[in-house]
Order: sequence, then structure tokens, then C-alpha cells
Amino acid sequence: MANLVILESPAKANTVKGYLGSNYKVIASKGHIRDLPKSSLGIDVENNFKPHYINIRGKGDVIKELKKEAKSANKIFIATDPDREGEAIAWHIANELGIPESKACRVTFNEITKSVVKEAIKAPRCINMDLVNSQQARRILDRLVGFNLSEVLWKNVGSGLSGGRVQSVAARIITEREKEISQFVPKEYWTVDAALVQSNGEVINAHYFGNKNGKVKLESEKDAAEIEKLVSNGQFKVASVKHIEKQKLPAPPFTTSTLQQEASKKLGFQSHKTMKIAQELYDGLNIGHEFGGVQGLITYMRTDSTRISETATLHAREYIEKSFGGEYLPEEIRSYKSKSNAQDAHEAIRPSNVEFTPKKLRKMLSLDQYKLYKLIWERFIASQMEVAVIDTVTVEIENSSHIFKTGGQTVKSQGYMVLYDYSDDDSAEDDELDMSKLPTVSEGEKLAIGEIVKKQHYTEPPARYTEASLIKFLEENGIGRPSTYAPIISIIISRDYVRREGKHLVGTKLGEITTDFMKEFFPEIVDYEFTAGMESNLDDIENGNTTIEKLIGGFYENFAVELENASKNNREKTLLKVPAEESNYDCPKCGKKMIYKTGRFGRFLACPDYPSCRSTIAVDKEGNPVKPKEQTLEVADFKCELCGGDMVVRHGRYGTFFACKNYPSCKFTKQKVVDIGVECPRCGGSIIGKHAKEKVLFYSCNNYPECDFSTWDRPLNEKCPDCGEMLYYRKTRGAVICKARGCEYRRDEEMMDED
Repeated sequence: MANLVILESPAKANTVKGYLGSNYKVIASKGHIRDLPKSSLGIDVENNFKPHYINIRGKGDVIKELKKEAKSANKIFIATDPDREGEAIAWHIANELGIPESKACRVTFNEITKSVVKEAIKAPRCINMDLVNSQQARRILDRLVGFNLSEVLWKNVGSGLSGGRVQSVAARIITEREKEISQFVPKEYWTVDAALVQSNGEVINAHYFGNKNGKVKLESEKDAAEIEKLVSNGQFKVASVKHIEKQKLPAPPFTTSTLQQEASKKLGFQSHKTMKIAQELYDGLNIGHEFGGVQGLITYMRTDSTRISETATLHAREYIEKSFGGEYLPEEIRSYKSKSNAQDAHEAIRPSNVEFTPKKLRKMLSLDQYKLYKLIWERFIASQMEVAVIDTVTVEIENSSHIFKTGGQTVKSQGYMVLYDYSDDDSAEDDELDMSKLPTVSEGEKLAIGEIVKKQHYTEPPARYTEASLIKFLEENGIGRPSTYAPIISIIISRDYVRREGKHLVGTKLGEITTDFMKEFFPEIVDYEFTAGMESNLDDIENGNTTIEKLIGGFYENFAVELENASKNNREKTLLKVPAEESNYDCPKCGKKMIYKTGRFGRFLACPDYPSCRSTIAVDKEGNPVKPKEQTLEVADFKCELCGGDMVVRHGRYGTFFACKNYPSCKFTKQKVVDIGVECPRCGGSIIGKHAKEKVLFYSCNNYPECDFSTWDRPLNEKCPDCGEMLYYRKTRGAVICKARGCEYRRDEEMMDED
């Protein structure tokens, strides 16, 4: 009887399977198996907010397999992700399998490497009910808010809308920034710049600062003209030269939020893409036999901690000394403090093995996987390196009691910057100074006037949020948790409260109206401090300091009153109408001005006379109509067997096929095959080429299903552990199988490369 290991992800299961021997069977739950019902509240408000969980639709076969394998297993280990949600999934699985809470069945690993996985299996623990209850409280809270808010929004704003505990706050942040921009009144200001010439002909560019009493703002052309006239007739002389040696510290290794921010700024990745790729790197990828086959490349990617294990730190220091030299290694081990509100449950995000350099793994990873892994690897190594030393010079130049400033800098010692250059927007140098390399100057030196230039400027409105800046705001204000940032952004965009314009997030009219409604009737829900405080309360449940009943009960008392007030308003007040956004384009069928709408695939133009006129037009990111591409169909050399019409080549989700050109009046189709003139080695039939899913061509016998020979079966240099016969890789199943009669050996595998 084998031991059973249950994980969430099939990809992760494949990785772990390679680390454990034949005494272990590893299967995946494929995420949650139970949840609250979608069609009803699922919370018994009168009975201490008891949740009613049901098996998720479509998970019947998975649950059946779990029960079947558990029944014959010697021991059961539940190894779902090492966070609150993973703990809750483990609890649901244990309940479904009848495992008592007192039984030690739970194992976790922060990184999926052979040594860590084996150590974890040796030390199972009981399911942590404080973690489970914290996740349950979050789920119950979000359901109570989301279900009830959505109902109120349908009645008062528009059908199909949804509200949420954190998504409503995120929508408010963006829509209020949009109001700030629209209400912004630019103010005029002027600058005066001087191009000054040294005796050797070198030019120094200096900017007007003020006088000895401090900085002076030039608010009009008159102010700038007075300074220009005064200094044009005076003498420029270097008043002071200050040299300062600054040490620039490396940034700490990534947390979830800083990874999302840096991937957005440096790689242009959206947060959901960053998390998807990070999950793939964590679950494990096949990096070749040279590096041990399937390996988890990074530690767990949902963390708010910058803590690094002692072992990982020592490995990094060894690598730095070996690859860069001792001058790049600080004398003392570098450590970083996590933020005060961090849970600090896991290490920072780092490579699981520093010897797996991005350069070594380049050919084994996709381009996006390589880019993100390189970012994580370089950030981690740089975080343990020596500081960079910057020599900064600031020069004050005086003329007629007025001061101009300039500056420059040179890198004295590269330190960590030899590998990874990180600049925080908040720690940027003074924008008024030109911090490039400056010619040598000395105090008392007189400078000739090359040119004096005065310029008019206007103050700029606050910048719109990008994903990176929004995530930074959410984190700094304690709103949500790192694992929730990507789904929050996806939800408010899909609900059309916010839309993307390039890299920026722009509030819509619908978002503005919904936010105003929420601020009026549910001020607590969209209050920054209240939302952040609720996150702290959820942490209290995790730490065993409070209970679900106390937390939810205290919240729901006020929330129920707000719901009642909003419902009364619905009876007294006309429904709010969200105005349609009219375009400048005429409907091609009826001539009316088309309006912008949002569907599952984004924005599009629609006729306002719907359903009488159903005309729609696709638009690009700027909202301009996109002309449909003219499709040239390849005509086959045979006719339709039903209507005699032409047959054309089409491409569907399962590959290429022939279809009647008269579709939809005639729905005749035929699979596209190619006879390559080769005999089947098994039965003597003809080998034909077929187009399968994802348009991949493969070859099989035309006598299928009597003969199941196909080139999906690839012989491996590996014997079956059960019967000793040769194993084959079958691509259609993504598995290694034994084809010997009576042998049922099978194991899931990552998709192998083509020969």
C-alpha cells in the first residue's frame, strides 16, 4: 500500500512525484474542491454566520479519485500551498476524506526541491485551524459584502454590477484620482537656465534656485525677465563646491507586491501575468537531465516577508565571492526587516538554487519565464552584495546675490550595481539638478555667460495610476493582501469600473457613479482605514486572538443597517442611470450615433437602437473602429456530400478541418487527413496525418480504433517499475505509460519537447 500525497497543482504534482520514490502516489486536487454556492448567500446569518459548503460543480471525478486513492493508501499527506488558502483547501480535502483534525496529515514546503520535499514528508503536522478560520472569515466576509452589495447595485445603479469589500476600495482610488485630474487647475511658473562657459571652453548648465534666504518661485514672465536682466549684466562666480560620497544600498529580495511592481515597470507584465509565470516557476519545470530534470526554480511567490534563510544567504555569498570576487561581498551578512504589518509566514521570493543561473536555463524556459526568473535571480543575488558608492558633487554659482545650482555624479564603486540597478521613484535625486558627469570646477572660479534661457511651464495634474503604483498604494495603506492584488485589478477592469489606456488605469463613468453611491450608503466599505483594519482583524484570527463569530458579528451589525437604508432609498428615489458613452461614429445600418459598451472581450461599439438594430463594431485600445480582416478561405478539391457546395479549410479549437461554405444552412464537416504512403508497423494499414488540438500534426493508423498506433507514443530509455517492459510517453494524455498487457502503470509528465 503506497502513501498518498495530495497537492493542488498537476504541474507541482509532477515535480514532487520525481522526488519521492515508488512508495508514494502523488495526485492533484486541481485547486478548491468545496466552496460556497454561487446561486445563494450560503451563510446562515442567524446561526453565528455558519457557512454552507458544497462540492464545486465539475469536481466530482476529482473527489471520486481522491476517495479511491485515500481508501487504499497507507498514509495520507496533504501538501497544498503554504498559506491561508492552501490550509483551507487542505481542511476541505481532509473533511471530504474523513480525516480528523487531530491527525498529522499536513505538510508544507516553501520551495519545491528534493531535499525540502523529503524533509517536509518526514514531519507532518495537524491542520492549523487558526489559519483555516482566518481564510473562512475572509471568505464569509467577502460573500456577505459581495452578495448583498451586488443586489443593491443592481437595483440602484445597473444590472450585472458587483460590489466587493476590497475591489470597491480599489475602484474608489482610481476614480477619485480621475476626479482630481479633471478638476485640476494648472498654475503658471517659469524657469531660468544658464549655459556658462569655463576658461577652457567647457560648458556648465545651471538652473536658477533663489537667493541666500532660500528657494524662490518664479510665478510670471515678469519675475523671470527680472532675473534674466539682472544676471545678464552681472558676473557668474562659483560660490561653493560640495563633494559628498553616498552609499547606495541594494534593494531587498522580492515580496509579492514588489515583484508585481518591478515586473510591471521593467518587463511591462500585468500583475496576473506575473503571478501566473511565478506559479509555473514555483511548481517546477523540466530543465533537463543535466540539472536534475523537473525542478522548482523559485520559493513560494505569495509572501510579504523579506526574510531569507541562513542556508540560502550563505549559498548566495559563496556564489558572489566565486563569480564576482571578494570586493563585491560585504563583511557582514545582509538582512532586511519586513514591514510592521507583514505576516512573515514565508521567506522572500528567491531562486531555490543560486547555481541555476538565468544564462544556464535560458534554453529550457520560455521567453517570459526567463525574463521573470532573471529578475528574481538578479534581485536576490544583488541583495546580498556590497553597496554601490556614488561620488556626488553639488555646485552653487552666484550672480548679483542670486544663486544658480548644478550637480553631477560618478560611480566610485559599482557594488551590487554591476548586476542589478534598482531605482525607487521616491528616492530620486533632485530633479532641478543635472546629475550627469560635471566638468571640474573650483570655488571662486569665474564663468562666462554663454546663454540665458527663460521658459514658461504649467504644473501637471497628478499622474494616473499604473498597476505598479496602485499595488504600491494598496500595500502602503494595508488594503488587501499581496495574493489579492492581481484578482482585484482584473475584477474592476472586467466590471468596467476601470479601463486600461496603455499602462494607465482610468476610471470610467460607471466606476464614478458606483463609487459615489458606495460612499453615500456604505462609507465603511470604501474607507481606506476600515478596510486596512479588517485585514489586521483577520490576522488576529490567524494568531488565535479572536473568533470568526466576534469579527463577522461586529461588522455585520452596522452593515445590516446600511443595507436597510440603501433599500429604503431604492423605494424613494429614481434608479440611477449610467449615461451611455456616445461615439463620433455612425451605425453602418441605421445611421445613428453608436455608443461604447463593454463585453467579455472588452469594449466595442454598438447601435443604441438595440435590439431593433444589432450592429456592432470592434474597437482598438483608443476606441477607434477596427476593420474586420478579409479572410481568404482555401477551397478543397471536393464538394459537400450533403448540399454539393464548395468545401473550405477552417481552423477550430481542435485543429484544422473541412467545412461546407454554405454554413450555417449546411453544417457538414470532414476531418482533414493526409495519406503519407507509409504502412502501419502494427497492422499493415495506411498511416495518415491528422490535425489535432492546437494545430499540431500527428500520424496514426487509419484503422483506428481497431489499431491505436500513433506517433504520440514515444519509446523512452526507461523500464516499467511494475513489469520491467519499456515505457512510452503518450502526448495526448501527457503521461508516461506501460503498454504491456495487464500492466496499468501510468504517471503524469510535463509535455516533452518534439524530437
